[in-house]
Amino acid sequence: MAARPEAAALEVAELVDHHCHSVVAVELADDALAGLLTESDRPPAPGCSPFDSAIGLAVRRWCPPALGLPAHTPAADYLARRRELGAAEAARRLLAAAGLDTCLVDTGLTAAADRELLPLTELAEATGAVVREVVRLETVAEAVTAGAEDWPRAVGEALAAAAASAVAVKSVLAYRHGLAAPAERPARTAVVAAAGAWLHGGRGRLADPVLLHHLLWTAVDVCAELGLPIQLHTGFGDPDLTLHRADPSLLTDFVRAAEPSGVPLVLLHAYPYHRQAAWLAQAFPTVYTDLGLTASYTGPRVAAVLGEMLELAPFGKLLFSTDAYGLPELFLVGTAQFRQGLGALLADWQAEGACSAADGQRLARMIGADNARRLYAL
Repeated sequence: MAARPEAAALEVAELVDHHCHSVVAVELADDALAGLLTESDRPPAPGCSPFDSAIGLAVRRWCPPALGLPAHTPAADYLARRRELGAAEAARRLLAAAGLDTCLVDTGLTAAADRELLPLTELAEATGAVVREVVRLETVAEAVTAGAEDWPRAVGEALAAAAASAVAVKSVLAYRHGLAAPAERPARTAVVAAAGAWLHGGRGRLADPVLLHHLLWTAVDVCAELGLPIQLHTGFGDPDLTLHRADPSLLTDFVRAAEPSGVPLVLLHAYPYHRQAAWLAQAFPTVYTDLGLTASYTGPRVAAVLGEMLELAPFGKLLFSTDAYGLPELFLVGTAQFRQGLGALLADWQAEGACSAADGQRLARMIGADNARRLYAL
């Protein structure tokens, strides 16, 4: 049997990052910087470093050349060079090297008081990309000060106002209660009672399931009126999340119930439930998905994981995102990993006779940018 020819990665050029965050604007200590390479908010175990991971290897593969160093430079030398350049110059180089066309930025995630994030205008300047806002539902709801009786109406009005200039809204229901949202809208009496208890308790973090489910259905109504998608965190994240409750298949009843609205539901990240997300995208016309930060965290396995997602996900339903937060490195790693992984996967398909060269280039354009442009009307 003749050996299969070695595949050359196809070019994945233009990228629309349909879900990301801003970056820290100040100089970080080495430990603080390394801590942003993990989803954990805990310090590493003794003798362990976030650089000794698949994402750590990816950072050392893709980022040193942007700072004038060879690929795979040791972490200590990389960090020293970063300090030498300064946070602003390092960020400028790393973000420019990512080569993004458009960034859709979730503004609901804030930094610590000593780690201010770049405003959207400055992020746009640093990336050279068009930057648009994604509004986080829970952040909007937590700012509403109306009394319990007026809370349902006030939340709808606040969300409509916040989303008027945005390209999407986003829910972190997976973190607050889990994704098992019921198909039925909560009764108004239940919402008012839950709002009263939340207000009486001093407001704070919105975690009551009745209020969260009311907020999600409110988003369906607002987004149907404005023509916007709803993004939902699914899959892995920081320790605030209970992983099995973030399985996107738990949303199935809600997806069916919301389908008549026509509002697109975009499942973010998904891993290790990326096959469930792919099934939902195949089964329901309103569902879309991405691999998100999984592309960065899986390191050299990115092509394999993308292949698992594309076993079922329609090619017009898969989007690109970095979910980068805090570190400009995560923008460059996210884009480089995705380009390399998708390019290698499609080249393998072509070498195996599964698709033509024209098919491969067309799919790369769709997944990298065109699907997002269509979905978000960019």
